[in-house]
Amino acid sequence: MSAPTLPEAGPKSQRQVLEALSGLLLVLFIAMISSTIVSVALPQIIGALNGTQSQYTWVVTAALLTTTASTPIWGKLADLFSKKLLIEVAIGIFLVASFACGFAQSTPMLIAFRAVQGLGMGALQILVQVVIAAMIPPKERGKYNGYLGAVIAVATVGGPLLGGLITDTSWLGWRWCFFLPIPFALVALVVLHRTLNVASIRRPETSVDYVGALLIAIGVSVLLVWVTFVGNSFDWISWQTLAMVGAAIVLLVLAVWVETVVREPVVPLHVVRRRVPALAILASLAVGMAMFGGAVFLGQYFQIGRGYSPTEAGLLTIPMMFGVLVSSTISGRMVSRSGRVKPYILVGSIVLTLGFAALSAVDHETSLVLVGAGMLVVGVGVGMSMQNLVLAVQNTVPLRELGAASGAVTFFRSLGGTIGVSILGAVLANRVTENIVAGLAKAGIQPAGLQDGGTLNIKAMPEPIRSVVRAAYGDATGHIFLISACIAVVGVLAVLFLPQVRLRDSVDLAEPAAAGSDAPASAEPR
Repeated sequence: MSAPTLPEAGPKSQRQVLEALSGLLLVLFIAMISSTIVSVALPQIIGALNGTQSQYTWVVTAALLTTTASTPIWGKLADLFSKKLLIEVAIGIFLVASFACGFAQSTPMLIAFRAVQGLGMGALQILVQVVIAAMIPPKERGKYNGYLGAVIAVATVGGPLLGGLITDTSWLGWRWCFFLPIPFALVALVVLHRTLNVASIRRPETSVDYVGALLIAIGVSVLLVWVTFVGNSFDWISWQTLAMVGAAIVLLVLAVWVETVVREPVVPLHVVRRRVPALAILASLAVGMAMFGGAVFLGQYFQIGRGYSPTEAGLLTIPMMFGVLVSSTISGRMVSRSGRVKPYILVGSIVLTLGFAALSAVDHETSLVLVGAGMLVVGVGVGMSMQNLVLAVQNTVPLRELGAASGAVTFFRSLGGTIGVSILGAVLANRVTENIVAGLAKAGIQPAGLQDGGTLNIKAMPEPIRSVVRAAYGDATGHIFLISACIAVVGVLAVLFLPQVRLRDSVDLAEPAAAGSDAPASAEPR
């Protein structure tokens, strides 16, 4: 019962909230777009640095690994130290790493700098949500979370488009994919330093669980490295799989044990075991796959399966961005007005499943109108469910556990998206290989040397082979979205079991509710 907690829980005026929110949304946009802007530029980057195919993958994976693995750590630190100081440190890490990436002279150097950049991006993504939750009561937070969802949507889909435009502009070049966010990050740093006023919670004898954090980071990293290479560099059933998966399981089991005995765990198991956080985490896996997988594989579908340029492919993904933008904004306001969150998450998860089911029917000749309609539906589903799942969890925990709870949901969403993208990518590669071999055999062409569909240079191929390869990619894409639809059904089932929750009006829980397992005061009888 510490008096110094009052400033953090104190209400903020509308002007104070909007001033701080402008800097928070800007820094979130920068963090999100930095993870997507390089996707279209990667072929040119790897070519300029004389990199290999495995290094191509690791430029993306390195940042994703550190972003995912460090998310719960930053969330826990936000519960122990000044949120404002942490977000300023995160911006500093991001700025230095972005500058270094832009001047990288080799692919290994770029991979190392991207790993550091991932630390900053992961910190900013979670700390923005934690700071907003510390300033605004859950009932009022819905409309602001709508803004968050809109920013994430624009960055996720707009990043590849911006990357294509930069690489297509001769007087800029690929290095500006890393330089471009720097001035905006500096502006956000100044704005937040002047406007953000979130007092830190000073609790006696606080500590950071460094052992648990290290075990979680290494265990997750080993698991994600395995997902990255399995099916390509080695078989699913192999000694490499046994060694990596076995090591990851041992490390994560040790991490769970450590989290049960330390006083200040990085991932508080008593929070994760509660009904609302557990179900929200499960549902977040499906949303993560939608957010990451949709952008990755739809862009590839348009470029390879349909023959459009990177810039044109970015423009063709606008329906999904528009769906997230509109639905997250509208549903956020409706959540704040009604105080109910489950109906919007449930409708969003069902719509998401229907969108994936519609996209599962696409092939290399499907009308772009139908493809755009499917993307729009997926976007609406993501927008209604993504941020509202975080809001549902935040509503059930006291202020002192806000960072850890938010970090856990974001962590598992990123982990699910990472694993989902890797698995779907492996399925796509295998399916493409089968389709290419079958298509070339049908055309009477020797398929030797063309088994690895992922490394084909489409532009250098003669027209008969090029047509077969494009058809193979176009037809295989529908198969992975069918798998996504099946996984999204799991998210629907998880949301069905969420209790009806009415959002509270206060920033912090009342003491009796905080002591309970699932904030009984927040539950609403059906």
